[in-house]
Order: sequence, then structure tokens, then C-alpha cells
Amino acid sequence: MKWVTREKAKVDRIACPWLIRTFIDPGAEFLYVPGDQVMEVARKEGATPFDTPGAELHHYALGGDEFVSFDAIIRKFGLKDPALDQLARIVRVADGGSGREPEAAGLEAAATGFRLVAHDDLENQRLQFPLYDALYAYCKWKVEGGGNLAHAGELPP
Repeated sequence: MKWVTREKAKVDRIACPWLIRTFIDPGAEFLYVPGDQVMEVARKEGATPFDTPGAELHHYALGGDEFVSFDAIIRKFGLKDPALDQLARIVRVADGGSGREPEAAGLEAAATGFRLVAHDDLENQRLQFPLYDALYAYCKWKVEGGGNLAHAGELPP
């Protein structure tokens, strides 16, 4: 499958490709284009647009809460995983939403740094995917009762 979104990705537009490759389509191809060209490129390439106005997989509100494209993909593909739900909360806050996810500040800072050092969006994606692997593992550990990370002795072996 091909997917297309706006260029100059930072948080949600990197988190979504990680989610897609990890849980939906390991061979997915991603195109990053100027924002005003996303829907046109989607039609020409037969690609699924995401995180852009007019796309099904975009930010949305539900019950007074705001959600990001990462949430939209989880919802559309019926992904049921408490660790993904935890990661979605972090992504939501890191992408500019409100909430009390302390990890979000670190994700936003790291995403900004990766965007600054990467030559293009595909390199940015490649550099950030291990960060999302680690955050997902952390979220999985956390929802399974991992405890307080402040105590090094509590970390898993």
C-alpha cells in the first residue's frame, strides 16, 4: 500500500507510518509532499492520505476530546492494544494536544531534533522508528504493571 501526507514531519506524521508498518502493512510505502498536493498525489498514486485536511485519517473530535491521526488509524483498523492506547495518549500530547503524559515532552523534543538533523522526511522516519519501538515497549511494560521507573531495580531484566 502507498500512503501520502504532508512534508516536514515531526510527531504524528512519523508516528502514523510507524504504526502502519508495525501493525498494518510492513511493506507500506510513504510519500511526503507539500500540503497542498497531498490529495492530488493520493489520487494519482492510488495512495491513502493521512494527517491532512480532507483525509479520513486525520485529527477529529469525539465526546469533547481531540484526537490525532494516530488515533484515527487505530480506530479505522480496529487495533485493540492497551499499550497502543497509552502510546496514542503520548503522541496526542506531543503533537500539541492537552493532557498529562510526561513522556510527551521528551517525544516532542526528540521529534524536533530528528527533524532538524534528517536530510528529508524518509530519513527522519528511519531515524525515529527505533524511538517508537522503544516507546511502545515502555508503554507495554507500563500497562502490564511495570511500576515506577524512578527505581532502577524495577526495570525488567
